[in-house]
Amino acid sequence: MIRGLVEARAAPSFLLMNNIHTLILSRRIKEAAPEGRTISHATKRIGLRPSTNKEITACLVPICSLYGAAVTTVEGVGSIKTRIHPVQERLAKCHGTQCGFCSPGMVMSIYTLLRNHPEPTPEQITESLGGNLCRCTGYRPIVESGKTFCVESAVCQMKGSGKCCMDQEERSFSDKQEKICTKLYNEDEFQPLDPTQEPIFPPELIRMAEDPNKRRLVFQGERTTWITPVTLNDLLELKTNFPKAPLIMGNTTVGNVKFSNKFHPVFISPLGLPDLYFVDSTDDGVTIGAGYSLAQLNDALQFIVSEQPKEKTKTYRALLKHLRTLAGAQIRNMATLGGHVVSRPNYSDLNPILAAGNAIINLISKEGERQIPLDGHFLERSPDASLKPEEVVLSVYIPHSPQWHFVSGLRMAQRQENASAIANAGMSVQFEEGTDRIKALQMFYGSVGPTVVSASQACQQLIGRQWDDQMLSDACRLVLDEIYIPPAAKGGMVEYRRTLIISLLFKFYLRVRQGLNKMKFPNIPEKFLSALEDFPIETPQGIQTFQCVDPSQPPQDPVGHPVMHQSAIKHATGEAVFVDDMPPIAQELFLAVVTSTRAHAKIISIDTSEALALPGVVDVITAEDVPGDNNHQGEIFYAQNEVICVGQIVCTVAADTYAHAKEAAKKVKIAYEDLEPRIITIEQALEHNSFLSVEKKIEQGNVEQAFKYVDQIIEGEVHVEGQEHFYMETQTILAIPQEEDKEMVLHLGTQFPTHVQVSGSLNVPRSRIACHMKRAGGAFGGKVTKPALLGAVCAVAANKTGRPIRFVLERGNDMLITAGRHPLFGKYKIGFMNNGVIKAADVEYYINGGCTPDESEMVIEFIVLKSENAYNIPNFRCRGRACKTNLPSNTAFRGFGFPQATVVVEAYITAVASQCNLPPEQVEINMYKRTSETAYGQTFNPALLRRCWKECLEKSSFSARKQAAEEFNKNNYWKKRGLAVVPMKFTIGIPLTYYNQAAALVHIYLDGSVLVIHGGCEIGQGLHTKMIQVASRELNIPESYIHLPETSTITVPNAVFTAGSMGTDINGKAVQNACQILMARLQPVIRKNPKGTWEDWVAKAFEESISLSTTGYFKGYQTNMDWEKGKGNPYPYFVCGASCSEVEVDCLTGAHKLLRTDIFVDAAFSINPALDIGQVEGAFIQGMGLYTTEELKYSPEGVLYSRGPDDYKIPTVTEIPKEFYVTLVRSQNPIAIYSSKGLGEAAMFLGSSVLFAIYDAVTAARRERGLTKTFTLSSPATPELIRMTCVDQFTDLVSLD
Repeated sequence: MIRGLVEARAAPSFLLMNNIHTLILSRRIKEAAPEGRTISHATKRIGLRPSTNKEITACLVPICSLYGAAVTTVEGVGSIKTRIHPVQERLAKCHGTQCGFCSPGMVMSIYTLLRNHPEPTPEQITESLGGNLCRCTGYRPIVESGKTFCVESAVCQMKGSGKCCMDQEERSFSDKQEKICTKLYNEDEFQPLDPTQEPIFPPELIRMAEDPNKRRLVFQGERTTWITPVTLNDLLELKTNFPKAPLIMGNTTVGNVKFSNKFHPVFISPLGLPDLYFVDSTDDGVTIGAGYSLAQLNDALQFIVSEQPKEKTKTYRALLKHLRTLAGAQIRNMATLGGHVVSRPNYSDLNPILAAGNAIINLISKEGERQIPLDGHFLERSPDASLKPEEVVLSVYIPHSPQWHFVSGLRMAQRQENASAIANAGMSVQFEEGTDRIKALQMFYGSVGPTVVSASQACQQLIGRQWDDQMLSDACRLVLDEIYIPPAAKGGMVEYRRTLIISLLFKFYLRVRQGLNKMKFPNIPEKFLSALEDFPIETPQGIQTFQCVDPSQPPQDPVGHPVMHQSAIKHATGEAVFVDDMPPIAQELFLAVVTSTRAHAKIISIDTSEALALPGVVDVITAEDVPGDNNHQGEIFYAQNEVICVGQIVCTVAADTYAHAKEAAKKVKIAYEDLEPRIITIEQALEHNSFLSVEKKIEQGNVEQAFKYVDQIIEGEVHVEGQEHFYMETQTILAIPQEEDKEMVLHLGTQFPTHVQVSGSLNVPRSRIACHMKRAGGAFGGKVTKPALLGAVCAVAANKTGRPIRFVLERGNDMLITAGRHPLFGKYKIGFMNNGVIKAADVEYYINGGCTPDESEMVIEFIVLKSENAYNIPNFRCRGRACKTNLPSNTAFRGFGFPQATVVVEAYITAVASQCNLPPEQVEINMYKRTSETAYGQTFNPALLRRCWKECLEKSSFSARKQAAEEFNKNNYWKKRGLAVVPMKFTIGIPLTYYNQAAALVHIYLDGSVLVIHGGCEIGQGLHTKMIQVASRELNIPESYIHLPETSTITVPNAVFTAGSMGTDINGKAVQNACQILMARLQPVIRKNPKGTWEDWVAKAFEESISLSTTGYFKGYQTNMDWEKGKGNPYPYFVCGASCSEVEVDCLTGAHKLLRTDIFVDAAFSINPALDIGQVEGAFIQGMGLYTTEELKYSPEGVLYSRGPDDYKIPTVTEIPKEFYVTLVRSQNPIAIYSSKGLGEAAMFLGSSVLFAIYDAVTAARRERGLTKTFTLSSPATPELIRMTCVDQFTDLVSLD
C-alpha cells in the first residue's frame, strides 16, 4: 500500500516509530527491544545509485531523514481486509507465529529479501532474520516459512539420497501400525509469489530526487534543528557554522541519545549526498565513500574479492567475515562506514581490521582536504590524530594486501550474531620477502579498554623475530604486559578477556603459520587445524514427527490436526491488537515510574516540586494516594517509608505524553538513609538466616543408614543462575476510570485476570473492576503475579487523576522491576556402589526469592517435589527453602523451578558416572524401572519414560555419534565435541485442587454462529485455537462457525491462572462441558429432524424456547500434598521425555556450536501437533538460553547491570540446532481431555542436554590436558565459563600474571 504522508511539524527528535504510531495509528510497529533490535520496515530511496529495498529499524530512524523515501510497513505488504501477501500467508501456515508480537518484523525481513532476491538461498533467509528476536517459536518454523521461497527442493536432503530421512529404515517406528506424519502444513495451499505485483516506487518521489533545483532542508523542533544539505559545499559550510553538530546518516550511534540522555541543538544530515557514495578501485587499493552503509560496504567488498587475486584481498576478506555477524541486517542497512569509523566505538569489529590493514581516512573541510591514518593513535583518540570539529569524513582508503602480508580479524561474543564482542582483534604481519622474519607487526584489540587499543610496544619488540613458537610465547607475555584491564573494568570478565587477548593472538599465529606453509615453511600440527576456522552460520533443518489422525475420524473434526493458530494471519499482517495498539482515549495520560536506587534504605524525603513544574505533567502519585491497601499478599505497590530493593516503585508521574512523564520522573528527588543488612546473594541470606518460607522436605528410606553401606560418597555444589522472561511485549496496562459507581476498566496482557482485579488498592468491591485480556505478546510466567502489582500502580494513578492512564514499561524498567526466574544453589551428597548404582541421596536447594513472597514458596515446593527427576533412589531426602534478599522479587517462570533443580540432579548423576568411569548415559540403571511410588508417595509408571529414553538413544544414533565424537576429539586439540542425553519426568498442574478448576461460557446465536469464552489467557501458546477445536468437535460444526473474542472477568469470573501447562486441560474440559450441555438440549430437536442442518436445529430450538446459552465447569483434578508428612498426590499426571544434543566447543574462545538435537516427548494424543511441537521447540530454545547465553549480572549493591538486549542475550536464529528433530510420542492419558497432555513447559529442561553436552566436550578437553578430576559446570555455561574451564597454557599464563 502506497500513500503520501505529510507531517507539517516534523521534529528532529521524532522517530519513525513515533510518527507512524501517531499519524496513522499503525498497530504493526512493535517495540520489543529499543536498542536497535526492533521490528524492521522496508524503505526505498532513489538517488544516484539504483533504487533498493532495505529493512530498517523504526525506533532509530529520525522521521526527518526519510524525506523523499518510500516506507513500507507490514500493513503495506498485505492485510486481511484486502489481500495477504505470500510471505504473511506462509509464516502463518508454517506455524511461524505464537504470540505474534515479533511476526511483523519477521515478515518485513523476508519480504525485503524477496524484493531484492525473488529466489533466495536458504543462507540468505537465515541472514535476513538475524536482526530479529523471537522468544516463543524457537525460530525453526520461521526459517522454514522463508525457505519455501527458495529454489532448492524443500525435500529433506540430510541423507544425501534426495529422499526424506524419515523414509529411511532407521527412523521408522517399531510399531508398524502407527502411521507417522511429518508435515505440519500443505505447500499446495500457498499462493505463488509474483514479484510483478509488488508496489512500484512512487513517481513523485522519483521526480523529487531528480529535481536539479534542490534546496537545503530545515526542520525546526522545540529544542533542536535538523538540516539536510544538498551539496558538499553546503555541508562544509554547515559544519563550519555548527562545528559541534553531529552528522546523522544511519543514526545508529547518535540515535542512542534516546538512551544516553545526550542533547544536541543542531543535527546535520548529509544522507544521500552523492559525494559521499562511491567506490573507486585502483591498482593499489579501494576508496569507499563515507556514506556507504555497512550493507553496501559488504556488497562492494564482495565484488572486489571476486575480481582481485586472493593474496591482495586479505583485509577485505577479514572485513567481510565480521560484517556477516556485526549487529543485524537492519542496523547494517543503516550504519555507515564513515560514521562507524569516526565514532570509534571501543567494541568496533571493523576498526581494528582497518587499522591492521593500514587504512587511511580522507577528510575534507572548508580549509581543504587532508588524510589521517586509521591507526592506533586515531583509535585511541589521541588529540593530534583526531578530526577537527569542522571536518567531515569523505571516504576511507583500504589498500590491497601486498605479498608476504597477512591480515586477520578475530572476535568472541556471547552469541555468534547480533552481539557486541567480549574481545576482538585486528592483526597483521609483514614478513621480509621470502622469509618468516617479521618486518612489521600490528595488533589492535577492541572491548578490552575504553577505546580500541594497540599493542604497539609489544609489536615493536618483535620486529626481526622469526614466526615460531618462541616468538609466540614472548608475544603473549609482552601483550599481556602492555594491555592492562583493571580489576573493576566495565563489563567485568577481566581474567577471561585477558585470556582472549592471547588466545586470539594464538589463532592469528596459527593462521599465519598455515599461510607460510603454502610458501614452503613448516606447517602447524594437524590436530591444531580446526582452531583456524570459526563456527559457520548454517541454515537449520529438521523433521517434526507426530501420529497421523485416524482415517476413520470425520473430516470436519479438527482435533488431532495441525491447525494454524487462530490469530496467525493477523499476527503476520500486524492486525492482531495488543494493549498498546488500542487507539488513544480522550484525555488519556501516560505513566512513568520512579524506582529506588538503593537495595535497603529508609526514605527520608520525596521532593516532587521540580517534576510538577515541568510542562505536561499532571500529577505525581505516591503511597499516600492509595485509597485502599498498599499491599496485596506481601506485594507493596508504592514504597512507603522504606525501600527493600533497587527497582522498587517509589512513585509515578502522570503526564500528557510519555516523553514529558519520563523527563519529569528524572526530576523527582528522593533522599535515602541506607539500612543494614543489605542481602543480595543466597550465601548472604544463609549467613543472615533470611528466608521467605519454612523448609519443605520429602524423604524415603533411611538416608543416614544407607550412607554407611555404599562403596563411595561424593559431595558437590551447583549454581544455576536466574533468567529474564524477555517477553517481546513488555508489561502494558491501560486503566480507564468510569464515571459511575467507582468502576474501573483495565486492559492488559496477563495470565491471571482475577489477580489483577485491584479492588483492594482502590477500596472497592471486585465487581467494580473489569479486566480485559485479549492476547499477550509472550508471558512465560512473568505475567502471572506482576500485572497485579503494576495494575494497582496504574489504577491508583487513574483513580487520583480521574483520567485514563496508559502504562507501558520500557524494556530496562521491565527487567529491573519484574525480575524473573529464581537463581538456585544446590548441594548434594550421594552414596553409590562402584557399578554406578546410587543407594542414597541427600539434596538441599536454596532459591533467591527476592524481597517479597510472590510465588517463591510454591516454586520451592515444586523444586522439592520434582527433585528426583527420572531416578528412583531408594534412600532419598530433599530439603528446600526460599531465601529473602534485597533484590526485586523473582516470580513464576516456565517450568516453575524444575529447569533449575534438575540440573543439580543431572550434575550428580554425571559426577557418579565420572567416579565409576562410566559414560553418563549408562547411569540409566538408576532410572525408574517399574511402577513404584515417588519419594512423596505418588504412584508412577515409568513405561513412557523408558520408551522415550530408548527411542531417543536409538533414533538419534547416539552410540555411533558418540564414537564419532571421540574420534573427532582424538584428532583435534583445540576443538572438542560432546554429546549428552537427559531423561525427564515432569509433572503437570498444581497440588491444590481449587487451582485446577475452570469455567466457560458458550452462546449459540440464531444464525448458528457460536461464541466461546473461557477463563484461560491466550499468551501465544494457541489456547484459544485448541478451545475452538474442542467446541468444533463437541458441537460437530466447522471451526469457522466459532468465535473466541477475549478473556474477561466480566464473562468468566474467578478464573485461575493460565500456567502450569494446564490451560488446555482445565479450560478444555469446561468448554467441553458447556458444549455437551447445549448438545443435550438440542438432542430432541435433532431427533425430530435428523437430516436438518445446524442452522435448522438452532432456529427450531429457539422457537421451542430452549436456552442456547450455558456455562461449562470443570471442578479440577483432585490433587493434594501434606507437607507435614511429606506425602500426597500433588499432580494429576506425568509428562516424560528425553533429549539428546551434540555440540562442538572452541576451547580457545569458549564458543560453542549446537550441531544437532533430538527430542522425544510423551504427548499422549496431541489435540494440535503444530501447536504442541511449537511449544516443545520454543521451550527447548528458551531452556537452551537459560543454560548457555542468558546471564543476569548484578552489582554487589544489588543494581541490575543487564537491562536490555545489549547486555542480555537470548538465543537468535543462529543459536538453534543445525539439525533439529522433534517427535511427539503417542500414548494414552484418559484423565485429560481427548487423552492429551500439557506440553507448554516440559521441554524447557530438555535444553539442559546442551549444557551437559558442553560439559562432555569440556571434560574431553580437560582429560587431554591431564585434568581428570571431576568438576562442576554451573549454569549458564557462558563462553567465559567454558573457556576458563578448558585450562591450558594461556589460562595458566593469565592466572600467573
